[in-house]
Amino acid sequence: MKKMLLLLQMLLILFFSVVGHCDDLTPTAVATKIQEKYERTNAFKADFLQTSNISGMQHRERQGSGTMAIQKPALLRWDYSSPDIQVLVSDGENFSLYFASEKQMIVTPAKEYLQEDVTYSFFSGTGNLLRDFDVTDAPGFLDQEGSHVIALKPKNPHPQVEIMYVWVDKDTFLINHLQIQDHLGSLTDLVFFNPVVDKPFPVEHFHFTPPEGTEIIRQ
Repeated sequence: MKKMLLLLQMLLILFFSVVGHCDDLTPTAVATKIQEKYERTNAFKADFLQTSNISGMQHRERQGSGTMAIQKPALLRWDYSSPDIQVLVSDGENFSLYFASEKQMIVTPAKEYLQEDVTYSFFSGTGNLLRDFDVTDAPGFLDQEGSHVIALKPKNPHPQVEIMYVWVDKDTFLINHLQIQDHLGSLTDLVFFNPVVDKPFPVEHFHFTPPEGTEIIRQ
């Protein structure tokens, strides 16, 4: 669970777009535009495809898909529709993880946990991408037509993140692809599509009531 939460924290840095177009942006310029847009954006929604590969373990590729939504100040929700139904949601007070296959929901204080990580401050508008990460060009083999790609390496050691690669559309500057590598070489690959920006959600969207009979585990 902790690894999943840390991954979400890193993702919170990146789920906001930049409107504009430049053909020859430096990595620093791309990061700056992400930062500027994040500070102005209040809500974001997208569909996603996720692939995870665990280092050192053959045939341990995991795939998933669903929808995600983020809304300031501290609301987020990930709905996995495959391979199993999972719901990860923060209502600003509690961070809940529901696993349908296990008939369990784990609940942890959102504020207490997120404040422990430097990336949450960026999501809340008090952080700075250039301050918290070394921003560089990504290797050439990662180039994708129609996208800028940059590498982000935490300036301070992070428990689960060694380096991240971020792809943004050259025309819209929407983030369309994210790859996260941990210290052991395991990879989490996320592709985003059908983005919707600044279409507010009702607060109820970030509340989840599990089915009757679900075991609630509070931490």
